[in-house]
Amino acid sequence: MTMAGNLRRVTGLDRVGGLRKVARLGRRRSRVDLSHHARSPLGSSVVNCVAYLDGVRAPAAGDLVSAVEEVRKHRHGFVWLGLHEPTNDEFAGIAELFDLHPLAVEDAVEAHQRPKVERYDETLFAVFKTVCYVEHEQLTATSEVVDTGEIMVFVGPDFVVTVRHGRHGSLGPLREGLEADPGQLAIGPSSVLHAIADHVVDDYLHVIDSVQADIDQVEADVFAENGARTDPGRIYQLKRELLELKRAVVPLKRPLTDLAEHPVRVVDPQIQAYFRDVSDHLLRATEQIAAFDELLNSILQAHLAQVTVAQNEDMRKITAWAAVIAVPTMVCGVYGMNFDHMPELHWRFGYPLMLGVISGVCLLLYRGFRSNGWL
Repeated sequence: MTMAGNLRRVTGLDRVGGLRKVARLGRRRSRVDLSHHARSPLGSSVVNCVAYLDGVRAPAAGDLVSAVEEVRKHRHGFVWLGLHEPTNDEFAGIAELFDLHPLAVEDAVEAHQRPKVERYDETLFAVFKTVCYVEHEQLTATSEVVDTGEIMVFVGPDFVVTVRHGRHGSLGPLREGLEADPGQLAIGPSSVLHAIADHVVDDYLHVIDSVQADIDQVEADVFAENGARTDPGRIYQLKRELLELKRAVVPLKRPLTDLAEHPVRVVDPQIQAYFRDVSDHLLRATEQIAAFDELLNSILQAHLAQVTVAQNEDMRKITAWAAVIAVPTMVCGVYGMNFDHMPELHWRFGYPLMLGVISGVCLLLYRGFRSNGWL
């Protein structure tokens, strides 16, 4: 029986009705990406479980407990257990096996945590917010631009437990990349922690590049001809999505700085230097997000100014036409009064004369307003 299959005993899936529970879990997790070969075919929360000895993947034999015992006996390896949205019951046996702190376990199961790094005795608990750019043909006031998830990482002297929440952020390709570099894996569990942090921050930069394309498009539309007609909801939507991205990126700055600058028992000194590079990339992402926020504020202010100018132009046109129309209204109003003695009232050419005066005055007003740019 494979190691991933025998995890049912640790997570409690071998109890009576366990197969029915697995089926229910499979139906409930229909959103999960099952395309990667590492996902358990049982549909449980276990994605993969691998033991590494001296940086080399050990044969998949025995259950999780046996793998941990073998690693601790060998003293030069660790176990990497990957989970996706586990329940409390599924995680209880794993937490007991690795002696994980209850507070960290609660955070890992419930999710919706702020990015952080916490130390519990000899275990390091890290929370990373994952982000994914949502492709769309055209940005609208309701378009989803950024989708977020979470990766929780428990790092101990001889184990790594990763808990993933969300529809994206699969660690299968990351695991394969690490296995191609046994020298890096031989350093220990902290090499996995660094690889995950680097992977998450690289995704931030990729998403930021995609968001920049949306911002450039909105900016071009605002400053194009008839830019005042641009839907301001698109700008507000980008600001909301950028705020969600900011919540994922900015809080990670302090934890990465701590990992890079302060000694941690489970983080190898060789790996600690690599965290500085990840911290630099995160700083770049943070600065770009701040710049995008300022740029969107400027675009919004420019759009509002364009709307105000357009409204002023409309008011000037309305005022100019009202002044032109006021001339015939006034003359006709005067001659519409019932008086016997009025200028040119009984003259044969009085009516054509008044029409000519009205037309001439209106024409002069029209030319004056047109030369001043009011019409």
